[in-house]
Amino acid sequence: MPRDLVRRAARRLRRVVVGTPPVPAPLPILGYVVAGADGAHPASAHVRVVRRTEHLAASGTAEVRQVDPVAFVDGTDTTPYAAVLVQRDILPRDAVQPFLAAAAARGVRVVGEVDDDFFTESGRQRLARAEYDPDRLASIDALVRGADTVVVSTPELADVVRPVARDVTVVPNALDPGLWTPGATDDDDERPEGEHRVLYMGTLTHAADLELLRDVFTDLTATDGTPIRLEVIGVTDEGGADWFRRIEVPDGHYPAFSRWLVAHRERWRAGVAPLRDEEFNRAKSDLKFLEYTALGLPAVVSDRPSYAVARTRGAVAVPDDVVAWRDAVQAAVERGTADERAVRWVTGERTIGRDDDVWSRVLLG
Repeated sequence: MPRDLVRRAARRLRRVVVGTPPVPAPLPILGYVVAGADGAHPASAHVRVVRRTEHLAASGTAEVRQVDPVAFVDGTDTTPYAAVLVQRDILPRDAVQPFLAAAAARGVRVVGEVDDDFFTESGRQRLARAEYDPDRLASIDALVRGADTVVVSTPELADVVRPVARDVTVVPNALDPGLWTPGATDDDDERPEGEHRVLYMGTLTHAADLELLRDVFTDLTATDGTPIRLEVIGVTDEGGADWFRRIEVPDGHYPAFSRWLVAHRERWRAGVAPLRDEEFNRAKSDLKFLEYTALGLPAVVSDRPSYAVARTRGAVAVPDDVVAWRDAVQAAVERGTADERAVRWVTGERTIGRDDDVWSRVLLG
């Protein structure tokens, strides 16, 4: 019998004995609605949504797509989403109810995501000072009340959201290893000489917290007399003061910003995260501790609920006392490197792909 006939007969026999390989089931499709497009998004969108969805897609767990809310509502987008994640105030106030109605009509679960206290009166007042207008706050309120479930970043924030939401799940922040794994450092030609530098970074909602550090860093020196200078990224619109220096980083969205920090991490000896004892701050996450640790910096933080777990993992939590803060910053600068317990914990438990992925379970079941 010719060889090609033998091979065909063998293939037919294998199909009979083994059976035709099953066709893989299609992956569930997760949609998400965030500000920005084509990878250029606000930092909160990257941290809470975009980086996680990209890892979800890379793992083969789901197909992910950024959703155009207009196309979703008018029916132009007919994608059979398993769920759509909507981040805080991305939908205009008047668009929230039509979006929720369209999702309900199609049997699509809507998951809201919030990472700040947008609900208490004191929280709203603080956000208003950071240029959150009433329509933005009303949009978030409508989304949280109408979503099938809401994902938040801390247990304290869950307590705030629970009275107005149908269901709440806590998903702690985690870092993307693709952004925060240290590599080679870049030369920093603008690095001042003859001083130690301490980093404080954050959004404009932290402007009031910055004032807690005024007396801490005024005339602060190391034990050998070397000046200790606070450097601030974001946080305030002020250009600087005699007790802190404002640092302007190159333009770019969150991934570029993170990689810039990692590449310039030798500029600083420690990182600080002050929080006033205010209702708004009690719902804040420990993200700064994670990021400082990823930069290899010891973290000095306010002794607040936000850092209760971090305190057991190597963060230095300090009460509202100037002397205690000055001593803690001096000690951190002298040490100059992150606590080994902090590094192990952040790497092993607070990194996307290694953390307990409650996030994908709440979205995809």
